Amino acid sequence: MLIYNAKIYTMSEAGVIENGFVEIKNGKISSLGAMTGLSSAPDSFDESFDAEGANLYPGFIDCHTHLGMWENGIGFEGADGNEITDPSTPHLRAIDGANPNDLCFDEAARAGVTTVLTGVGSANPIGGDFIAMKTFGSPRIDKRVILSPAAIKFALGENPKKCYNDRDETPTTRLATAAIIREQLYKAKRYIEDIINYEASIGTDDEGSLPDYDAKCEALIPLLKEKVTAHFHCHRIDDIFTAVRIAEEFNLKYVIVHATEGGLAAEELKECGCPCIVGPIICDRCKPELSNQSIENAARLHRAGIKIAICTDHPENPIQYLSLGAGVCIKGGLDKIAALEAITINPAMIAGIDGRVGSIEAGKDADLSVMDGEFYDVLTKPKLVLVDGKRVGF
Repeated sequence: MLIYNAKIYTMSEAGVIENGFVEIKNGKISSLGAMTGLSSAPDSFDESFDAEGANLYPGFIDCHTHLGMWENGIGFEGADGNEITDPSTPHLRAIDGANPNDLCFDEAARAGVTTVLTGVGSANPIGGDFIAMKTFGSPRIDKRVILSPAAIKFALGENPKKCYNDRDETPTTRLATAAIIREQLYKAKRYIEDIINYEASIGTDDEGSLPDYDAKCEALIPLLKEKVTAHFHCHRIDDIFTAVRIAEEFNLKYVIVHATEGGLAAEELKECGCPCIVGPIICDRCKPELSNQSIENAARLHRAGIKIAICTDHPENPIQYLSLGAGVCIKGGLDKIAALEAITINPAMIAGIDGRVGSIEAGKDADLSVMDGEFYDVLTKPKLVLVDGKRVGF
């Protein structure tokens, strides 16, 4: 397939190609460039699409959602995001809870959101994992997953306190929330050490025994070996730096999710070297820890040199309004290209999937969106959306 006569926002070192083409083969981008470099006429391709000067963007990426975990229009029967019976559940896998056939995946794809990270909620101090997946494709989720696990979810602040206070169980304080996280991480660290010691003792006179299988500790092994990233749900400044403290204590790769007050301490947060996933952008201050919510937050973090992504936190904001949230951040002072980076290449890099998605480059997945206006404009409509080179129906 060929897309031509497009203004291409590559989100790579190639920058913006004012009048260009993208060639697609077997679901991948095979080549791109200015129209003057197109070697064959458009009608020589099996399928071609004349963008007529419209903007061509990489498929948008939302790297913090609960898409398919709380299903559209369903109550308890479709709510699979929080297992509020145990505050430490790192062994829960999003792939077992997300329904890929939920209507909202279709709405995401038709809005140009082609990849999401989805997973557990924030009721538990340690909730489980997140997966990176496409919003369009096979009805079998396994065939749409890019990375599993993509992250392990931790939560600080009001949510665990409220959920377990309602049950009259621990944790009901921030102290207990942090303590539960530390206890589980130390157990997993000791579990790894016991396995290493056992393997070293095999065949010796002092041969030990393999520790009993522990599903929670097993789930945390990739995290402690820095193969998986920790995503810390936190809004308030004190909770943000509790996340930093725990992450540094255990040498974790980590991301701050929401970071609602992060912009108020942007310089200090910059010193920590962690990215921030900002959002949801369009919502009210529905609880005390959101009292300092501001549409300027993303711009403050960006100006400090912090890598940011913008999220909907679907269903808090409907997934199809990801680009609108980016537009609100532009209104709050964020540069237009920085806002586009925050829903394309930045979330891809934060999630560790930038080898496949996030920019328009040869060899990457053909996840593309041709739009009849600017990505952030509420009136803009996609003219064409491709996921893995396949057309999304409108």
